Amino acid sequence: MDEYDPKEAAKQMQAWYWWGIPTFFKCPWDEDPAKSEIGLIGVPHSAGNGSTERDQHLGPRQIRNVSGRLRRAHQAFRLTPWEELTIHDLGDVPLPEAMNNEASVAHIEAYYRLIDAAGCRPVSFGGDHSISGPILKALGGEGSRIAGGRQLALVHFDAHRDDYEHMPHWLGAKRSAAHWAAYTVHEGAVDVDHSIQLGIRGNPMKPREDPAESDTGYRVVPADEIFEIGLENTIQIMRERIGEAPVYVSFDLDVLDPADAPGVSNLEAGYRGLRTWEAIKILHGLRGCNIIGADIVCPMPTVDSPNQITGLTGSVLMFELLCLIGDYLRGQR
Repeated sequence: MDEYDPKEAAKQMQAWYWWGIPTFFKCPWDEDPAKSEIGLIGVPHSAGNGSTERDQHLGPRQIRNVSGRLRRAHQAFRLTPWEELTIHDLGDVPLPEAMNNEASVAHIEAYYRLIDAAGCRPVSFGGDHSISGPILKALGGEGSRIAGGRQLALVHFDAHRDDYEHMPHWLGAKRSAAHWAAYTVHEGAVDVDHSIQLGIRGNPMKPREDPAESDTGYRVVPADEIFEIGLENTIQIMRERIGEAPVYVSFDLDVLDPADAPGVSNLEAGYRGLRTWEAIKILHGLRGCNIIGADIVCPMPTVDSPNQITGLTGSVLMFELLCLIGDYLRGQR
């Protein structure tokens, strides 16, 4: 016992995910975004989608618990992000009016304006999909720092469009999980001519003449089209669409097949969704793009499988997104 050094022992324990205080990927906790190149943020918000289960605010807590096992190097990019970049867990967005969607959306936007002003690129875990609207408003368009005042090219993975303009609200929520992809275009944060929606599937409320046509102006590549044309052609369409614009990636876990992500809030069962490896392949097609931020949304930890496969899958996707940003930043040095 005389030879036991707690500090040295703690260093030896860092590799084990179940040891220590849980943070995203066991990163240091520092709430000052000015000290981070990439900030990992939880957005525990569930009031923007009242049409399904409401436990999406528990997503960040689940990922902090399971993501430690993903503290690894990225083989394809030859990148060890934790050693080559400054990455901190910035904590959760404070949402004192959590059950009031409109107030919370305003608070999220205000919080991310501080993140952008500090020059920190956020990778966020929600939370329902209403969180993406205020984040995009804070990071894109006039006055934005990281995007240089430019509108953003949105790369949106989802089983659903979330750009419904024919309804004034979604069960009372105006800036909801169903509307964010439309109002961010009309309010100047997103350049729809350089944006794309990937993986849309399932039956709509009303039949559409063309499932790939968007009233808002997005290029839509439904899941069936991805499977028909293949991943490489999908990547080519995506790259041509976004061009040289700064990119934001929003990834709804329900774009994945229920076999890979059973614990999501808007489960689209019965119709083939992307497998995780297919989604990662498409994400790798963004390598070299100026990704200024990303989010993963719509987890439902309370209905996940006992081995937390949806949480683990969410961790993998969060890791891929932060590594895409890290790889870009490394190339700019």
